Amino acid sequence: MLPDRSRGIGVDHVGATPIAEPEATAEVSGDHELAVATRHGGGGGRHRHLSGRCTYRRTSLALVVLCTLAVTIGCSSANPDSSSGTGGSNLTTITVALEWTPNTNHSGLFLARDNGWYREAGLNVRIVEPGDSSSLQLLAAGRADVAVSVAEELVPARAEGLPVRSVAAIIEHNTSSLVSLKDAGIERPRDLEGRTYGGWGGQLEEAILHRLIECDGGDPTKLRFVDVGEADYRIGLERGQYDVVWVYDAWDGIRLQQIDKIEMNQISFSDHLDCIPDWYTPLLASSDEMTSKRSSDLRTFLKVTRRGYQAAMDDPSAAAEAVMKAAPDLNRGLVEASAAYLSTRYSESPSAWGLQSEDTWDNFSTFLVDAGLVEGEFDPATAWTNEFLPEP
Repeated sequence: MLPDRSRGIGVDHVGATPIAEPEATAEVSGDHELAVATRHGGGGGRHRHLSGRCTYRRTSLALVVLCTLAVTIGCSSANPDSSSGTGGSNLTTITVALEWTPNTNHSGLFLARDNGWYREAGLNVRIVEPGDSSSLQLLAAGRADVAVSVAEELVPARAEGLPVRSVAAIIEHNTSSLVSLKDAGIERPRDLEGRTYGGWGGQLEEAILHRLIECDGGDPTKLRFVDVGEADYRIGLERGQYDVVWVYDAWDGIRLQQIDKIEMNQISFSDHLDCIPDWYTPLLASSDEMTSKRSSDLRTFLKVTRRGYQAAMDDPSAAAEAVMKAAPDLNRGLVEASAAYLSTRYSESPSAWGLQSEDTWDNFSTFLVDAGLVEGEFDPATAWTNEFLPEP
């Protein structure tokens, strides 16, 4: 996922596209920002960051951020309204960079914004799409205060010295799976021997799949890998171009099985946590500058955001409606099914939404280091904190 975001740096807002508030709340805020929905594809397109994968092309995120920062300095004076901090409206602006286009991962953010809860707490929360930059690049370059990201991007970024860390888990556990057509007969990891996996060509993909096959007594060298990028998985599977793909259960998993009505076999990662690590995908990250200089703002933001995700858990229909307002081109049936699915998975305890586990971070970081995806020693404690979350 990360390399797809580091192909280039957009000049206008450093590639960040604001997402409009619904008309009623836009009137209150004075923000009449237009959303760009061309990439939603009517809900049929894939959302890269929903796949839970990172391709690790070894592009230096720190180097890309330096380029981003240079562009930021060059254009900041031309876009005074895009900066964070306290504005003339007596509201403190916090800019949140999504990791991709609006989807059900973000429902709590949209609910909190659209219901006016951020404003009640003194915050003007701007939600932007990252454009050609990754959300972490925008965060590290000071163009965002909070970023939706994933652990497989954040750990290497922190290891490279970027001043970013996770401050809340959006979903408590990884909800990824490997799926295949029912008649392919792939029911367990060792059944992948002699099969073809269609993915992004990432090192994390290879490391996870190899570990799964090994744990099940199979030979991982017999699994073939092909790069398919943003392909329509249904077409590729049905044409026999590959046998198995990695999906995010709450999006492509629902789309394939509930919307497209395809009979699938599923190997859920959550059923194999004795073999592979759990990890946070997605999460909310912030910068060291934000946590040190604007900690009160961050605490307020996370308190209201927890309220938003609690509302998403309590009322999936409202959550789906908030996402549809942000991205009208999405498939409503998919969004509604996804919101219902996630309502029981954002957190086992709504009052504890956002809390992260030390074991989860330690185990995942160790896996990345052992697999050679993070070089040298790495202290997982530097990558995350629960300090700014409210007490459950």
